[in-house]
Amino acid sequence: MKFTPINLLPKLIITIDGPAGAGKTTVSKKLAEVLDYQYIDTGALYRAVALAAQKKGSASLASLASNDDQALAKLCRNLQLEFKSSLKGLVLFCDGIDITDKIRTPEISMLASTISARPAVRKALFGLQRKMGKKKQAVFEGRDMGTVIFPDADLKFFLEASSGVRALRRFKELGDTCSQTLKEVEEDILQRDNQDSTRGAAPLKPAKDAIKIDSTDLSADQVVEKMLFFIKKAIINEN
Repeated sequence: MKFTPINLLPKLIITIDGPAGAGKTTVSKKLAEVLDYQYIDTGALYRAVALAAQKKGSASLASLASNDDQALAKLCRNLQLEFKSSLKGLVLFCDGIDITDKIRTPEISMLASTISARPAVRKALFGLQRKMGKKKQAVFEGRDMGTVIFPDADLKFFLEASSGVRALRRFKELGDTCSQTLKEVEEDILQRDNQDSTRGAAPLKPAKDAIKIDSTDLSADQVVEKMLFFIKKAIINEN
């Protein structure tokens, strides 16, 4: 779909939060492309920490299980995380190594959900995310972008969908690399929903001023079209 460009678009911070499989990544990338904004996948940062803990083996995973925030803080401090644009899209490097594909496994997804609840990890990544938003002109995808990281964002969206549709989307996304059945993928999604929404630190929930969009019966282009409507409306009201 070809979208109508927005004339005289100001520098905005736009956040898109929501549960796993709601379509945040696809929609965020498309919206950023239309607006000529930078796209930031903040969930990838937590996945990177999860991957680092997994790579370091039992010691780091034991620290995670035993609430050893000091060890987790040290792990985060020693990581050099950087997003770079490439022909295949946004790429995440950790200590100079491309980990974009390695952080998308079901195991890392579940571990990232646990990691993201830890105060030490959240504190370590908070500053990095805020720094990324200083120049504005960015679409931030995550789970607490509009509630914690950017409570004063110019526009906040909360994308949701039924668990069945989310599971099917994730199942298709993983393709041949998926070792789970569709039912198992949905069970993992429901488990992660519970972990993310009940955690003490920055639980998954829509910001009070977030615009909720149910993508169950909508294509990614249709969701982007809805978001563009609200963005144009906000700009008109501002002027």
